[in-house]
Amino acid sequence: MTPAINVAKKAKVAFNIHQYTHDASADSYGTEAAEKLAVAESRVFKTLLAKTDKQELVVAVLPVSHKLNLKSCASAVKAKKAVMADVVEAERATGYVVGGISPLGQKKRLKMVIDQTAKDFETIYVSAGKRGLEIELSALDLASLTGARFADILAS
Repeated sequence: MTPAINVAKKAKVAFNIHQYTHDASADSYGTEAAEKLAVAESRVFKTLLAKTDKQELVVAVLPVSHKLNLKSCASAVKAKKAVMADVVEAERATGYVVGGISPLGQKKRLKMVIDQTAKDFETIYVSAGKRGLEIELSALDLASLTGARFADILAS
């Protein structure tokens, strides 16, 4: 069990766990998850961390097939701009390793923004806290469990 799965269990939300054998040579963790689980990339969401001009870490959850619009992400949390967070800082704040960072069960409660396209699906897939492990749940449940807000954070 990972902290992410424990959060979903404790909250008694509907979820499914999907496991696959992670290939260490994969170029993209998210694309690998979509391919191995035979799920459209638009339903598999990655978890990225950005740092705002206010020196706050922000969690961005967006489809693996897209890039993060850092300005939109910053705007969603009332900051002027943001840059991608340092890997070590992201791992320290979340308690997870890159490629397995889940939006659920992080060590620190950070501001979180989920791309609004997540609401287009009955369920989405996000990391369950380790490479090769995904949790499928509704975007509304994910937002409720994390205190996230929805916004358009995709780069054009």
